[in-house]
Amino acid sequence: MKKQLFLYLNILLLCVACEKKQPKAIPSDKAIAIKVNELYTKYGQSNEAIYNQPVPDDLFSQDLKKALEDAIKASKADIEKVKSSDHPDEKPLVFEGAIFSSLYEGFTSYKIKSVTIKDKRAQVLVAFEYNMASPKVTWSDTIHLTDTEKGWRIDNITFDKTGNSKDLAARLTDFVQSTR
Repeated sequence: MKKQLFLYLNILLLCVACEKKQPKAIPSDKAIAIKVNELYTKYGQSNEAIYNQPVPDDLFSQDLKKALEDAIKASKADIEKVKSSDHPDEKPLVFEGAIFSSLYEGFTSYKIKSVTIKDKRAQVLVAFEYNMASPKVTWSDTIHLTDTEKGWRIDNITFDKTGNSKDLAARLTDFVQSTR
């Protein structure tokens, strides 16, 4: 009887010891902050990154990714159209200014002010500063994210009144329509 009990305990201990440890999930607010920081690290200071690399699947929602790709495709087509036209010195339609921020000049710093999560949607209030002008300019944009089966994705950005567009999706749609 003691041998059987000892055997069962060893088997139980072996099973417990061999159990796969699941990596701890990142809390939602931290995962969202990572996405916001990735956006502004990758695309914050220059629009060159938009043209020089594919739009990442893990940063943007499928709808916003498609809108970005459509705008990039329209811009590249206009660049080629101008190059092969009778007036190749004309300026093609390209992304000018900071497309992921309200202020055309972009920002010199930003800070996440708040993260609000409700169901599978989140809003992140981001405070920006541009101090290369006098007086310095400050504003806030709101980033909207959706929680997908593969994690949080940026779905849109609502711009402050400082900018000339209501939101990123509208800005991209207007850009594509201006190339037609």
